[in-house]
Amino acid sequence: MTTTTSTYRIHGATGEWEVVIGLEVHAQVTSNAKLFSGASTAFGAEPNSQVSLVDAAMPGMLPVPNRECIRQAVRTGMAIEARINRWSRFDRKNYFYADLPQGYQISQLYHPLVGEGALTIEADEKAGIPEDKTIGIERIHVEQDAGKLMHDQHPSMSYVDLNRSGVALMEIVSRPDMRSPAEAGAYVRKLRSILRYVGSCDGNMEEGSMRADVNVSVRKPGDEFGTRTETKNVNSVRFVMQTIEHEARRQVDLIEDGGTVVQETRLFDPGTGTTRSMRSKEDAHDYRYFPDPDLLPLELDDAFLAECRESLPELPDAKKRRYVEELGLSAYNAGVLTADVDSFRRFEELLEATSAKLGKGAKDVSTQVANWSLSVAPGVLNALGSEADEGHATAEAQAAILAMQSAGEISGGQAKEIYEIVLKTGREPAEIAETEGLKQQSDTGAIEAEIDKVLAANTDKVAEYRGGKDKLFGFFVGQTMKAMAGKGNPAVVNQLLKAKLDG
Repeated sequence: MTTTTSTYRIHGATGEWEVVIGLEVHAQVTSNAKLFSGASTAFGAEPNSQVSLVDAAMPGMLPVPNRECIRQAVRTGMAIEARINRWSRFDRKNYFYADLPQGYQISQLYHPLVGEGALTIEADEKAGIPEDKTIGIERIHVEQDAGKLMHDQHPSMSYVDLNRSGVALMEIVSRPDMRSPAEAGAYVRKLRSILRYVGSCDGNMEEGSMRADVNVSVRKPGDEFGTRTETKNVNSVRFVMQTIEHEARRQVDLIEDGGTVVQETRLFDPGTGTTRSMRSKEDAHDYRYFPDPDLLPLELDDAFLAECRESLPELPDAKKRRYVEELGLSAYNAGVLTADVDSFRRFEELLEATSAKLGKGAKDVSTQVANWSLSVAPGVLNALGSEADEGHATAEAQAAILAMQSAGEISGGQAKEIYEIVLKTGREPAEIAETEGLKQQSDTGAIEAEIDKVLAANTDKVAEYRGGKDKLFGFFVGQTMKAMAGKGNPAVVNQLLKAKLDG
């Protein structure tokens, strides 16, 4: 299987094949209570400790929609510029499973809350995405989650935990517009970023609060769509991409061996990177959908929609544009800083603190803060590993280091050393610089004395320099800095050396 900078293709015995991908992303709605009950949604509670009578489907219990869950789904739809349906309805999806006490799931098939929208993924030549691409989103519907079966608690029986039963989900259904694992990975990352910006889902795929059903089919380029399979509940971007790679290759091999792809539901095995059959894929009519008789249709008024729109934050694409246009950052740095909600929050907090510390505008210090945030600070953290206490990595402490560096009091290397000590001990940066001897020497007299020693010890190279070998200047800088144990102010060293050599 190969990826070029233009088109992802699978090479089989009969030529090239194209993969067609659509994703159904299930995102757990951020809310304190479930979709139709007041039971808690907190993760990690004791099994069956967060189950109301509604969740357990006790006779006579009626569901009541949680306004916050509806609000979060509408805000998500607005964030992807989707059509918000003022009138929507809940349906019953009927099937029996041990973790579904009602014997049906309350969902939205015919009249979803959110209609068509779109999401744009950005070009990434290295990943094989040559240009920006817009992925269509067919719908977002709201539904309740099922419980969880636990098979490893007893050798001869399974247990059921209904804590998750009734938790609100947004099912975000894409068009089959993706044509490579890289595009699918970029789509999931971008969607997760938007959900986290909006605050409608925490995007934690490891805990299952965001997971994807991966629909894959293959065809010869230009042909009609082939038969698709659906791999359920894939819980990481990497696994989504692995699922597509394996499933596409499996289907091509199957077809070329004279077999037929069966429309079915499959499961992904992270240990082997392969998929296996789970059951034949049901169609909508197999679930006997019908309008839920216990729930009135949802009707959204102007005031509710206006409040939802006004509550939206600045979203990733808009924030990236602002970083480029107003702060002067490169498109790459702006993209990395705005890709995740935690990244931009840390950056903006440090930018504000550094700007205040130096008495300069945000644009004047943005490049320094961006370089520190993207390269220096993460490098120090990674190097220290478990020795680092990130609680000490306050914006104020980092701003103090950047202010000393900007003033020429410390070098880049000394800034790293100071930050290491801050992360280990929580000491103040200025105190560390003073007591640990981590300040640059800017005393011209002391620097001149060292320069004189270096020049006296290298008279032959001085003559060569003055004879036209300008590249030797770096040698003299290095020797001077070495003599000063790296503590000489580079700007002052360069200035004084230039004057003496040219004098």
